[in-house]
Amino acid sequence: MEDRTAWAEQYMKNCRICPRECGVDRTGGRTGRCGVGSAVLIARAALHYWEEPCISGKAGSGAVFFTGCSLGCVYCQNARISGVGHEMLGREVTIRQLADIFLRLQDEQHAANINLVTAAHYIPQTAAALLSAKERGLRIPVIYNSSGYEKAESLRMLEGLADVYLPDFKYIDPDLAFHYSHARDYPERAREALSEMFRQTGPVQFSEGMVTRGVIVRHLLLPGHVKDAKAIVKELHDRYGDAVYISLMNQYTPMEAMRNDPLLGRKVTAREYRRLIEYAIETGVENGFIQEGATAEESFIPSWNGEGVPAAEENNKVP
Repeated sequence: MEDRTAWAEQYMKNCRICPRECGVDRTGGRTGRCGVGSAVLIARAALHYWEEPCISGKAGSGAVFFTGCSLGCVYCQNARISGVGHEMLGREVTIRQLADIFLRLQDEQHAANINLVTAAHYIPQTAAALLSAKERGLRIPVIYNSSGYEKAESLRMLEGLADVYLPDFKYIDPDLAFHYSHARDYPERAREALSEMFRQTGPVQFSEGMVTRGVIVRHLLLPGHVKDAKAIVKELHDRYGDAVYISLMNQYTPMEAMRNDPLLGRKVTAREYRRLIEYAIETGVENGFIQEGATAEESFIPSWNGEGVPAAEENNKVP
């Protein structure tokens, strides 16, 4: 395990893991653009029931929420752990403890899968923990849940370890990407990442209604931006057809920082969402997911109470 920890840390000495390529020595006490150093911080690790049906199922998805984020959208729904305008919540864990968390979710909580939520800035440590957990009996599917802002080179560390990729495709317009996420290169990076994800997994596969392999691309519709959403749907369908699933989401929740924004200060209207769904159908999309009812509620945002993550005193007992 010490060798794997050293292997993981070498990637953070001049960090270029994510597209920001900030070059910070995260092992030397400094933090990168992601807001964290080399230590893995986890805000919650517990069963989660609010994913797509083929992910949550009846058992619940074993969601591990990582602290920090390399993208940093101004409207972030998980701002209290991403660091967008907040002090980040999370507990430090070792690679060994992260592997233990995966195994507890499988063996004690009987999770349908391991759901890695925003682990892009921890890819080396996550890969090391997955290797350890698989050696010790991890057998349920591993889902890599991502903002889509990834480097294909870094994603290759997860080849053979991640079974399902669940990336966002947030913007196709570079100006929107810059305005909301300070990442004009987001569309280009998301395309490259999606291509690598699909190369690793191939078309979506299911077993008894649960996804076991493949790529499901999410798009969170933002108020006032149906045009961009339509362009994303068209590109995905033109490029991948029905080999990937598209999940169209209307659950955008205006956080406090967005209350006075002329567009993002409100929820998505029923008409906006209906226009997007109708367009997807007209385009020929057959494999996908939509949300029904009043989904734009804060109940979709978990409690960041450290559930399922070892407390500091427990951490000190683990060699």
